[in-house]
Amino acid sequence: MKTHIRKPVIAGSWYPGNPEALKRDIDGFLEQAAITEIPRKPVAIVSPHAGYMYSGQVAAHAYKAIAGQDYSTVVVISPSHRMYLPSVSVWKSGAFETPLGSLDVDEALCEKLMAMSGVFTDDTRPHESEHALEIQLPFLQVVLGNFRLCPLIMGRQEPDACRELARALHRSIDHPGDVLIVASSDLSHFHPAARAEDMDARVAQAVERFDIDGLARDLERSESEACGGGPILTALMYAQALSRTDSRVLKYAHSGHITGDNLSVVGYLSAVIW
Repeated sequence: MKTHIRKPVIAGSWYPGNPEALKRDIDGFLEQAAITEIPRKPVAIVSPHAGYMYSGQVAAHAYKAIAGQDYSTVVVISPSHRMYLPSVSVWKSGAFETPLGSLDVDEALCEKLMAMSGVFTDDTRPHESEHALEIQLPFLQVVLGNFRLCPLIMGRQEPDACRELARALHRSIDHPGDVLIVASSDLSHFHPAARAEDMDARVAQAVERFDIDGLARDLERSESEACGGGPILTALMYAQALSRTDSRVLKYAHSGHITGDNLSVVGYLSAVIW
């Protein structure tokens, strides 16, 4: 039987397709990322998902927070940009490839999730061209080395859907200390910089305060924006179920800081939960 392999689709465009250049870029981002010590092994991080030239330096702060840690499995939760689905798409077997090598899927965890809740589907079409999950993988490979991957793409991102996903993860993960959750999300889109900074500050404040209800309310009322608001809420809810409710925003920037165009920007944030 042919192994189910998900090939990279944004290598060479959103990030370098050459393995040496890719690792060199990531190492450079990590070297420039300065963070204060995290007092406990993180249970989750939030990382942006734009091209590395825009958000790589912000992402590096989240990945610096887990560098040198040991996780047997990483659950990456991504929003769906290309396809509507009312459920959570699980790529439940095989592997994901990047220019840095192949990552085996944690098939046992994926099967447990599928059996745990009707929120999941094994329809893999949402994964085929989704960038928000793939963009996290090279960073993970550089900072963690060897691990298994549980790749999830969320369709619905309302709080009840997030709560069901967090509950399924909590019930399915036997050894939480060995598992990292990665919430893939950018923040506000295409506002003037001043407006974007105000909106994004609301997300940052909610994450810092571990204010799940406040974040959900702001997103629902469009007082803030996050295209991966569901993954962020899910990560917070999962951590709350573990009584791991310390969080810190590590870095914020927007595309105007890179391009100089502040008329219409996209916001990026990295955070850690432990």
